[in-house]
Amino acid sequence: MFTSAHALTADWKTGVDSCLAQLGQEPSSAGANFGFLYVTEALSSSLDFILHDLRTRSGISHWVGSTGLGVCILNQSHCGEFFDDPTMVIMAANVPPGSFTLFPASDSSGDSGVDSGRQEIASETSKKDWPAGLPFVVAHVDTSNPNALPLIEDLAESTGGFVVGGLTSSETQNHQVAGTVTGGGVSGVVFSPDVPVVTSLSQGCQPMGPLHTVSRSTNNLIFELDNQPALDVLLGACEVDSVLALRDLAGDVHAALPVAGSDTADYVVRNLIGVDEDHGVVAIGAPVQDGDTIMFVRRDSQAARNDLRQSFQKLKSRAGDHIKGGLYISCIARGSHMFGRQNAELELIRDIFGGIPLVGLYANGEISNNRLYSYTGVLTLFV
Repeated sequence: MFTSAHALTADWKTGVDSCLAQLGQEPSSAGANFGFLYVTEALSSSLDFILHDLRTRSGISHWVGSTGLGVCILNQSHCGEFFDDPTMVIMAANVPPGSFTLFPASDSSGDSGVDSGRQEIASETSKKDWPAGLPFVVAHVDTSNPNALPLIEDLAESTGGFVVGGLTSSETQNHQVAGTVTGGGVSGVVFSPDVPVVTSLSQGCQPMGPLHTVSRSTNNLIFELDNQPALDVLLGACEVDSVLALRDLAGDVHAALPVAGSDTADYVVRNLIGVDEDHGVVAIGAPVQDGDTIMFVRRDSQAARNDLRQSFQKLKSRAGDHIKGGLYISCIARGSHMFGRQNAELELIRDIFGGIPLVGLYANGEISNNRLYSYTGVLTLFV
């Protein structure tokens, strides 16, 4: 049994009252033993109180979640995205006892942050005596932690699992939930293979032209592509003849790094940081090495809509007819910014999967298959 609920109110106590009323009888009495909790920034400072009240009154001790730049809800009665308004969304779930392990946020302070975080993750999430199969991990990553990405890699290694999740941020220092209110690093839950899931990722950017080979670079600075000045290649891909014209495309054009070994032509998008017109240099939001391949992509609402529908339809064929619930992590730059109106993504999920219980958040970056993406939507279905 999975059930979802939401409340739009600045009064956290009223919000918890409303969510629990929507769930009906005490969730634990109905078998629920785990919950997801997401709130918008307006309720972040009340997260401690919200969690304590939910634990006490729902009978569910184990909650995972975060403050989100936006949150979303789907069920038979509601379908919506919420950003600036004070909103909480929750989903109560019944999963096999002993089939999940929570892990609190790792320490991120100082040079020892990586090592101490690795030790914490290893102790909390090292491979359990679970049935054969691939564990599934939901991770929330604090953007203030400079060691977050190495910790994601360690999380995947220590659990042997498939990791999904998102980068979270808040004006409140502790804005994540993993059994308790925490923050500063990577937190979340590891599900055993006893909790079957299927996932899909949908891109929000369309490739512009062919792949290029990095001929000369230093860290994130690309001097040459295909033995030509990198800026000239970028201008050609954008079909413009000047940096001035390129500025008109700012925010729409990005770099993309193909995923090695992908059989779906997958790629991760990274922002263009800047260009040096005098030296023909392009700076991107990720380090590269000579010999790497790269391409340029452009945000495209119609292509994103088509890719979203296709990915959902493929996911439906894998999920079958017995979907228990869902989790959706989308980029804050999607939503109405990409699709022209609010709720477009949630309405498409509803059109294809029906009013399944689902919650989620809009993040600064999305995690799928242990990689960090941008401008994507990651849908997970519990089956």
